[in-house]
Amino acid sequence: MAMQSSKTCIIGAGPAGLAAARALRLKGLDWDLFETHDDVGGIWDIARDQTPMYESAHFISSKTMSGFEGFPMPEDYPDYPSHRQILAYIRDFADLWGLRDNIAFNTTVTDIEKLPDGRWRVTRDDGRSDDYMAVICATGANWHPRMPDLEGHFSGEIRHAFSYRRADEFRGKRVLVVGAGNSGVDIACDAAANARRALISVRRGYHFIPKHIFGIPADVFAHNGPKLPLWLERPIFSVLLRMYVGDLTRLGLPRPDHRLFETHPILNSQILHYLQHGDLHVKPDIERLDGDDVVFRDGTREAVDLILLATGYTEIQPYARDYFTYEGGRPELYLQMFSREHANLFAPSFLETNSGAFKLFDTMGLAMANYLHDQRAGAPTAARMAARIEQDRPDLSGGIRFVASDRHAGYFDSDTWQAYLRKLYRRMGWMLPEREIAAASPPRRPRPAGPPA
Repeated sequence: MAMQSSKTCIIGAGPAGLAAARALRLKGLDWDLFETHDDVGGIWDIARDQTPMYESAHFISSKTMSGFEGFPMPEDYPDYPSHRQILAYIRDFADLWGLRDNIAFNTTVTDIEKLPDGRWRVTRDDGRSDDYMAVICATGANWHPRMPDLEGHFSGEIRHAFSYRRADEFRGKRVLVVGAGNSGVDIACDAAANARRALISVRRGYHFIPKHIFGIPADVFAHNGPKLPLWLERPIFSVLLRMYVGDLTRLGLPRPDHRLFETHPILNSQILHYLQHGDLHVKPDIERLDGDDVVFRDGTREAVDLILLATGYTEIQPYARDYFTYEGGRPELYLQMFSREHANLFAPSFLETNSGAFKLFDTMGLAMANYLHDQRAGAPTAARMAARIEQDRPDLSGGIRFVASDRHAGYFDSDTWQAYLRKLYRRMGWMLPEREIAAASPPRRPRPAGPPA
C-alpha cells in the first residue's frame, strides 16, 4: 500500500493506547496520540469529568498477573491495587517510555474518514484534520452506559452506575443495585455497608470466586497450578469453590444455570460476608416500577429510594461512523483488534476475556505495529497477514461453551488467545513481545518514597 503519510493515529491514552504507542516506538514507527482528558490513564483517572470509576474500585486481577510486559507493578502494592495505585502505575509507565511527548491532551477526535487511497483522515474538535496510514481506536469500552427499559413509574431516583462515585451517596437511602457483574457486586457491597437498606437484583445465578484461595490470589493460584484439560479442571475447581463458599442458594442467590468458567468470572469476597450478615438482600429481575415500590418477577415488592443500574456499556466509537460491524453491541474483530473490512483500522481496547488485560494489550500492540512495519517495508508477510485478517476465523473459546448473551458475543479464553497469538508471531517471523520489550526497556527509575497512593 503506497502511503504519503507513514504516521499512525492512536485515539485514547488509557492502557491500550499507551501499549500501542510503546509498540509503535519499538518498531520505529511515527505516531500521534489524541486524548480528551489532560493526562494519561483512561477510566482509571477518577478526577476526569466523566469516568465510570468509583472510590472503592480495585483491580479485579492481581498485581502479579497484571501489568505491562517488562514493567511489573511495584512490590509494595497490595495483591489487588486500588484505582489510584493503578493510575500512578500507568503514569509511571508513560513517563518511563517518554510517551507524553507525542500526546495531544485536551483534544477529542470527532471523526475518522477512510480516503480512496486507503489513508485515514482524522478530524479533531478544533476543526483541524490530518491524514494517517492507520488508526488505532483505543478509547475503551466503558463510556456509553446501557440503560434497560423499565416498565411503570418510579417516584425515586434512577441512575446508571456510570455516575456512582462514593459510598456516602447511599447514606439513609433504600438502595437497589441492578446487575451482578464485578462493578455491580462491588457497589452493592458499598450499599450494604452504608445504605438504610441494600438490595441487589440478580438476573441469573453466578459462580462467585473469592479473590484469594489458600491465601494466594485466585488468578495466581490458577496460573501456577497444573495445566489440566478442561474436563478435569472444571470439576476440581468446582469442588474447591464449593468448599470455600458453600451452597449460595442459602443466601438467596439463584443456582447458576451454567457451568464454571462459562461466564465472565465474578471475583468478590465481600459480597458473601454481607449476605451472610443480612446487610444485603438478593432479589430477582424487576417486573415493573410502581411509585415508591419495585415489583420483582417473584411477585415481591420493595420500597426503594434509589435504583442504580450496573447494566453494562455499549462499546461504540461515536467518531468511527459505521466502520465497525457490531455483534451484541460489541465490535466484531479479528483477534479482537483488526477490522476485517477496513485495512489499517484497529480497536484493541474492547476485550472481553477471562483474565487481566494489560499484558494482552502489549501483545496486541506489537501485533499491530509489526503488521504496519511490514507494510512500510514491503515485506511479503504484510500480504499474508492481510489475508489472515480477512479469512482466518479461529476458535478461541478453549473448549468453553460461553453463555449466550451480548456480553459473551465476542468473548474468548485468554490462554487460548495468547497461545494462538504466539503461533502467529512465529509464523510471521516476529519477535515475541517479551523478548522485544526486554531488549529495549530503559532502566526503571525508583518511585519517590511516601505513603501508598
